[in-house]
Amino acid sequence: TNWLDNKSQAQVMRSIAEIAATRVVVAHRLSTIKNADRIYVLSQGRVVQSGTFDELAVAPGMFQDLMARQVT
Repeated sequence: TNWLDNKSQAQVMRSIAEIAATRVVVAHRLSTIKNADRIYVLSQGRVVQSGTFDELAVAPGMFQDLMARQVT
């Protein structure tokens, strides 16, 4: 969804949410994974953090760094 405008992104995310299945989502926009049950942060092919969006948002690390970059 990186190249979509916000309206189109929201429509895609609603459609994905309606699918009753396990999904793996690769995201650059953190807003697309806000409601994920579990998030895995990868760096150089390794999991460096995992948790919910809210857990990762307050934990020092790569996820928090990514959040800071997207806010500015």
